Amino acid sequence: MKMIARAAMLAAVSLCAFSQAQIAFAQTATPDAADEADAGGADIVVTAQRRSENVRDVPISVGVIDGNGLRDYQAAGADTLLSLSGKVPSLYVESTTGRIFPRFYIRGLGNIDFYLGASQPVSIIHDDVVLEHVVLKSNPAFDIAQVEVLRGPQGSLFGRNTTAGIVKFDTAQPTKTAQGQISASWGTHNSINVDAGIGGPVTDDGRISVRFSALYQHRDNFIDNTFAGTSADGTRTPQKNAMGRFDERDVRAQVLFEPTDALSVRWSSHFRDYEGTSTLFYRGSITKGSNAVPANFDITKVALDEGNNNPQAYQTFGHSLNVAYDFGGVTLTSITAVEGSHGYSRGDTDGGAAANFGGVGFGQSQGRLRKLRQWTQELRLASSDTAQFKWQVGGIFFDARDMTEFDQRAYFLTGAANNPNNNVLLRNVNTAWGIFGQASYDFTDKLTLTAGIRESGDLKKTYLLRPAANAAGVSTYAGRTYVRLYDSEPSWDVSLLYKITPDVNVYARVARGFRGPTIQGRSAVFNADFTTATSETNTSYEVGVKTAFLDNAVHFDLSGFYYEVKNIQLNGNDSNGNGVLFNADKAKGYGLEAQLDVRPVQGLRLNAGLSLLHTEIDDKRVYAQVCALSGVVVCTVQDPTIKIGANTFAQIDGNPLPNAPRYNLNLSARYDLPLGPGRAFVSTDWNMQGYTSFVLYKTPEFTSDGNFEGGLKVGYATDNYEIAGFVRNITDERNLIGVIENYMAGVYNEPRVFGVSVSGRFR
Repeated sequence: MKMIARAAMLAAVSLCAFSQAQIAFAQTATPDAADEADAGGADIVVTAQRRSENVRDVPISVGVIDGNGLRDYQAAGADTLLSLSGKVPSLYVESTTGRIFPRFYIRGLGNIDFYLGASQPVSIIHDDVVLEHVVLKSNPAFDIAQVEVLRGPQGSLFGRNTTAGIVKFDTAQPTKTAQGQISASWGTHNSINVDAGIGGPVTDDGRISVRFSALYQHRDNFIDNTFAGTSADGTRTPQKNAMGRFDERDVRAQVLFEPTDALSVRWSSHFRDYEGTSTLFYRGSITKGSNAVPANFDITKVALDEGNNNPQAYQTFGHSLNVAYDFGGVTLTSITAVEGSHGYSRGDTDGGAAANFGGVGFGQSQGRLRKLRQWTQELRLASSDTAQFKWQVGGIFFDARDMTEFDQRAYFLTGAANNPNNNVLLRNVNTAWGIFGQASYDFTDKLTLTAGIRESGDLKKTYLLRPAANAAGVSTYAGRTYVRLYDSEPSWDVSLLYKITPDVNVYARVARGFRGPTIQGRSAVFNADFTTATSETNTSYEVGVKTAFLDNAVHFDLSGFYYEVKNIQLNGNDSNGNGVLFNADKAKGYGLEAQLDVRPVQGLRLNAGLSLLHTEIDDKRVYAQVCALSGVVVCTVQDPTIKIGANTFAQIDGNPLPNAPRYNLNLSARYDLPLGPGRAFVSTDWNMQGYTSFVLYKTPEFTSDGNFEGGLKVGYATDNYEIAGFVRNITDERNLIGVIENYMAGVYNEPRVFGVSVSGRFR
């Protein structure tokens, strides 16, 4: 409670101080932000219910980031998805596998599993297409119109079922007039970011229009491998500027064909080609008894004896066909999509050189996605958006199949130690279906009731096609080679929205979500049997108020929630650092979210977002394995423990969920001053994160408290272009954002980057 009070006080003090100084905190505005400030502001339109609606009229807690704000966050070449973390209340994003495996959390619900076949309770929807596999979820966001974060269970309308929420990306679409935008920047370490889109009609009548979009990001290697000893796998040591680089190349093409006023057909294709460095772990950077970053820690230097500089590379593609026909008051929509990917990620998983730690602890692994294909088909029939009684019914079929290989250390070693059979090959099949419907009825012009229901089925199958063996090809694996899990469950939601005045709406919502069973097959590479988790369900209760005053010059949203996840799926580690799936009886969470957007004077906009969160695992019978290396517990475990054989387990009853910050405060600002034909401006954004545990058990080491980071941008803008200088991580903070427990290794945020940017648009 002290931390919650501290967060609330910080929010209040910050808002007062910045208001008095007339320096506002906001999502970075578009080039005509000053014009909007003069006129008040525009309505915020979302499609959280598959209809275009004012956000005040949607009985769901929704956070919104516009495309210009997102492009500013990625100006230094930052990962377009990881940069979303903390930018709206209750959204947290992290990764310990580089850019190809972001993990999303909403209201503390997520999954710390790093298995390539992992299931996550947060769904990603990209232009109405669900992206389920963790690699597909890493598809970068570029030429984006808007990002919507839908908090709480979302089962009635969107894609796969979800117990935590949805992050929904809407790209800029083809238009009947010529339009385009480009944002380009260059910064420290030769960091390059170019995000562009251009489109318009290709026929005189505008019946056919197109949009072409592209993203290019690059950074040079800037991290030295300082290990001067011998490498057992041929890694070159030592080496200057060995790691840290990335090359991200993405393109998308869309064609919109509208042969009649009733029919629209939109084809979209995208392709990704990525190479870079996987996440670096810094062994020994965490000191027993403390989570403080060592004073002499240097993120540009790491000593790795193996891993060939942690390379990773992926290629991803996708095609979708969205067809809509208006029968007159009723519209039928069909969305057909195919997604695919292949690639690999390799790393020195102990994050150091064993020779520097008494010769104890060698770790190296590689995950290779040989082939992934996902196919989805959705049909939806919807009534008019303006009717007193509005309804939608539909169904979705989902099928994903992949071939995944996991290679362990001996696979890479040279000489007699080499074992080409130190790997496993798995085939995963996931088939799901859903039938859903939602109806909304306006009892009066002030009171609206909305209800939805869905029946879902989820089938998962994992085949072990090749077990690990010794160098002679002999395998001692005695576990299962095939696991099949299936479950079906209903989901539903009911909400009431009441318009107190045209500018003030209140709502209440109850929702139930379902996540199907999960299989963890990677454990077979250590000759351990598959682990599984059965289905979980989440029942969530939410109330809120949404307001807009002074011709939209002030927007304020406030929501409170409570949820209970039964049979929650959790992930821990075994003695090999391998992920282990299990269920706990339940977990509970409660908190609030507040968002304030104010334009008090000409050229000024301030924005503040705050989330407060308490989560708690509720199961006295469940235990998680703790940090141990060679049978020795290396961290300070503050929970009751038991020994099973050589392993130590902690009772996790009452502990918070991993990666569930007790509070998150985001503040941002832009001030425009008229100058010549345009205006000079200064903008800034800051994020502060409360106590966060990275593991299931209590330790002082594997936590963070008070992480913060900020950015600054100063420049000149007109309605059509902008030129600026910027800095990300302005105070060059070193924040612990992830851990590898048994090696006391930390994962840290990106260093400070200075740069310049230019952007322009036409329409």
